[in-house]
Amino acid sequence: MTLSRTDPVGLAVFKSATHSVAEEMGAVLRRTSFSPNIKERRDYSCAVFDGDGAVVAMGDHMPVHLGSMPMSVRAAIDAVKMERGDVVVLNDPYAGGTHLPDLTMVLPVFVEGEATPVMYVAARAHHADVGGMYPGSMGLCREIYQEGLRIPPVRIVRGGEVVRDVMALILHNVRTPMEREGDLMSQIGACRVGAERVGELIAKYGVARLRELMRGLLDYSEELMRAEIAKVPSGKYEAEDFLDNDGFSDEPIRIAVAVTFDSGAGSVAVDFAGSSEQVRSSINAVYAITYSAVYYVFRCLLAEDAPATAGLMRPVTVIAPDGSIVNARLPGPVAGGNVETSQRIVDVLLRALALAMPGRIPAASSGTMNNLTIGGVDPRTGRSFAYYETIAGGMGARAGADGVSGIHTHMTNSLNTPVEALEYAYPLRVRRYGYRNGSGGDGEFRGGDGIVREIEMLGEAQVTLLADRRVFAPYGLEGGGAGALGRSSLVSGEEVSELPGKCSVAVKAGDVVRVESPGGGGWGLVR
Repeated sequence: MTLSRTDPVGLAVFKSATHSVAEEMGAVLRRTSFSPNIKERRDYSCAVFDGDGAVVAMGDHMPVHLGSMPMSVRAAIDAVKMERGDVVVLNDPYAGGTHLPDLTMVLPVFVEGEATPVMYVAARAHHADVGGMYPGSMGLCREIYQEGLRIPPVRIVRGGEVVRDVMALILHNVRTPMEREGDLMSQIGACRVGAERVGELIAKYGVARLRELMRGLLDYSEELMRAEIAKVPSGKYEAEDFLDNDGFSDEPIRIAVAVTFDSGAGSVAVDFAGSSEQVRSSINAVYAITYSAVYYVFRCLLAEDAPATAGLMRPVTVIAPDGSIVNARLPGPVAGGNVETSQRIVDVLLRALALAMPGRIPAASSGTMNNLTIGGVDPRTGRSFAYYETIAGGMGARAGADGVSGIHTHMTNSLNTPVEALEYAYPLRVRRYGYRNGSGGDGEFRGGDGIVREIEMLGEAQVTLLADRRVFAPYGLEGGGAGALGRSSLVSGEEVSELPGKCSVAVKAGDVVRVESPGGGGWGLVR
């Protein structure tokens, strides 16, 4: 008999306690960070892990971070023999990371009498610049070495003291070193708070009981997932969807999936065979991203209070062909895989699940994070700046409800930068910010509308876009209509020119960049 049955109350209390640790870590990171991307948009994630590196609790943060973070923790454990007071930093997408702007920190928690860590805590945050060809480190590149500084697992804190050589190496390779140092120190602080709270749990429960509770959480999560899978009729459910292009050609990029349920065994296989090969462009996804997207989709099938642990994926097998768009190899560039390809993986998975469980799955949401980066020299200070934002779109409708307008969906869980914060921090002026009325798909239940955001440059700058759903619209379900395609343009004086979804352009003072994000798909025939 599992712990979940013998002591359900104790397990529920422990679940809430570990979740609160991750949430408090996130609050510390948000309150102490320097950049608007972390402080205002909350582009970060925190989690708690057992001594083997299995996740036992996640904050309510970014799905694209959380499902993949265990691979970064595993990479840190394998690469560095961590001692008391150490913190390891890494961002390598080919060592469990997602893309280079996402820096992960891992801190081990020791207790007296134990030679190895009892638990780990980790914090991941998207930094607004990590070097590379473009301000913001999110432009189209041909190989990962052009995208920015690639950091393997290394100590950034040793024995409680910051390793100044490592910190200096990072700061000398970015455009905004003061902001980066502030955000890095905030991550270190968040990890230290997490370790302190974990220490309090160890003092309360003792090591033996703590390990028993962690095993119980993992097993309980597995039980919930197997029970959910058992409700789905056995069989293979297939779907496909497309990314518009790779930014260098007009060739669409296919993502295909076959989801095979074995309800008797309570297991499922998710196979991406048939997806396009990786491309020489930054929209490749590493395996950690694909795994994270699958984790997110299957986590959504469970009740909100189900513990988000590594146990959820025990019944789920993820197959992603090596060298494909969903499992890229070095030296493939990957900046957009984290933000754009991850969204399309979710779209295609939901499309397949709509066949397996009709009436339960929503229509496609906007399907792109509309990544916008603007960088240059701030004329007010003479210092370099790098602004990064993802722009929300429409949520897909579902049975019984319209989609929500102007919201971040699926693999992103961030906020839009408030106008006041944006204009205070950067030489930019927001000219327009509102809903893109009528962009949601028709149906018995309408898709949510996208957003229109217009930003004026107050000085010369480089504007980079990494967006999708400019060719293939967000699909409707059960007869519902597709959401409107996204659109981007540059307004320079009286001239308005359309911008490709993936591009980088030099702009001058007074120019305005307009981004119109896609709407969500509709659900059901109009009655």
